[in-house]
Amino acid sequence: MSGEPLSKRERLTIGRQEMPTRDPKQRSATFDEVNLGFTERLAMLEAQRCLACKRATCVEGCPVMVDIPTFIRCIEDGDLAGAAHSLLIDNALPAVTGRVCPQEHQCEAACVRGRKGAPVAIGHLERFVADWARGNLHDESPPLHPSGRSVAIVGAGPGGLTAAGELARRGHDVTIYEALHLPGGVLSYGIPEFRLPNEIVENEVHRLVGLGVHIECNVVIGRTCTLDDLRDRFDAVFISVGAGLPMFLGVPGEGLKGVYTANEYLTRVNLMQAYAFPDADTPVLHGDSVVVIGGGNVAIDAVRTARRLGASRATIVYRRNRPEMPARAEEVHHAEEEGVSFEFQVSPVAIEGDGDRWVTGLRCVDTELGEPDGSGRRAPVPIERSERVIPCDTVVVAVGTRANPLLTSSSPDLALTERGYLAADEHGMTNLPGVYAGGDIVRGSATVILAMGDGKRIAGEIDSYLHQL
Repeated sequence: MSGEPLSKRERLTIGRQEMPTRDPKQRSATFDEVNLGFTERLAMLEAQRCLACKRATCVEGCPVMVDIPTFIRCIEDGDLAGAAHSLLIDNALPAVTGRVCPQEHQCEAACVRGRKGAPVAIGHLERFVADWARGNLHDESPPLHPSGRSVAIVGAGPGGLTAAGELARRGHDVTIYEALHLPGGVLSYGIPEFRLPNEIVENEVHRLVGLGVHIECNVVIGRTCTLDDLRDRFDAVFISVGAGLPMFLGVPGEGLKGVYTANEYLTRVNLMQAYAFPDADTPVLHGDSVVVIGGGNVAIDAVRTARRLGASRATIVYRRNRPEMPARAEEVHHAEEEGVSFEFQVSPVAIEGDGDRWVTGLRCVDTELGEPDGSGRRAPVPIERSERVIPCDTVVVAVGTRANPLLTSSSPDLALTERGYLAADEHGMTNLPGVYAGGDIVRGSATVILAMGDGKRIAGEIDSYLHQL
């Protein structure tokens, strides 16, 4: 970029640039990615909105501590290679986080410009740089001199992949063990193609393999081999298996045909390509009237998927009000554009069926918000004589997940919390020396970027531990 730098006043006159998207009517029938990405011109304009604050509060809001001012300044200067190098130093999966990270609650929430208007679109700029790098940058920095130390990582999800990249760059020999047949974890099976194309995940994984990371799929730690086997073979172990055991409502009718957990529903569609039926081997029920129970990102992903599979009516049922929905505002907006309906302050009490077979409706009651519960949010209270039935032929339950006991039950020496998650100290180490844990298996169901933050932080702790051996 030539010419004098813009003044603060000039920067303040530039409005936030809108992300181009596919037409709602067209995209609701396909799994093509909804957001189209910034052009270089839009990225340059958005970068010029950054005030280059002396105290970069945006960085403080980022779980992986990306040097946001530096990569944005490089965009403004037209140095896209510099922006990419800066970003890749801090973030192992920038093309992923640029698409699915809830920036509005983190870096953008801390942006100074957001105090009197719209914050800088940090996530959109991150995606732009990562996508540019994928097509133009091929000179990955080589890892450090081999350390002679080895690390096993259990789980090829966002936390495990991030830790692997950090440790490989430090010269350690890293092997990831993944239970499924593709790496990526929730990135591959839990987030739909229209939000995060599998090609993006594959490219990010390929870049890590280029750093020397080994990935072995179809290996279930606790069945194929044990944690003790890994401890015998490696100098350290990082467990990042997520919390993938789905939770149920505990209401009558959950055993009816046409009832799915969101985990199964999205896995069948994403990993088993059920959206390609009849060409795919593992289809999913293509309901005409689908109700999804929940208010998080997974629920929104499921209901938007139902629309793309042909549902003429796709409805979210959420027991609290709209402002309390934990889902990203952008995804809720996109769902509304695509014809999704919302039933707020409604609580399910039973799933009804045709005898003991197919789903015919969701019996529910209206609620009002009472006193705050343990989470600090006002608890839903049923309203008397408000019971009614929402007709449907498919129900998807998206009310959260908990720790899968497969690994922990085969490793009785591992200390657990009262809720069944792995117990770890402030350094991420479990009660077993050299065995670390992070992500959802420690903190409970959370976001991709928080798991990545754990992976990056704990990789540093593992590196320090290995240097002490």
